[in-house]
Amino acid sequence: MTKTKLVINNNGSVKVEGDFEIVDAQGNAYGLQGRTIVSLCRCGRSANKPFCDGSHKGHFEHDAVAFELPPKKV
Repeated sequence: MTKTKLVINNNGSVKVEGDFEIVDAQGNAYGLQGRTIVSLCRCGRSANKPFCDGSHKGHFEHDAVAFELPPKKV
């Protein structure tokens, strides 16, 4: 099994790649038709949510730079 990787793209989507399943709030799986890479919308403009359709172009800005989260609360 491959490790699932999420890539936060600058000014755009979250790319998900690897072995994964995407389900809705009721636990129903989206039919991914064997895809091992999908892009998820971060801007809210996609007509195909939760998947990205490129609608963010020119309307969403975020420079994705990794950082450390604070320690987990116990």
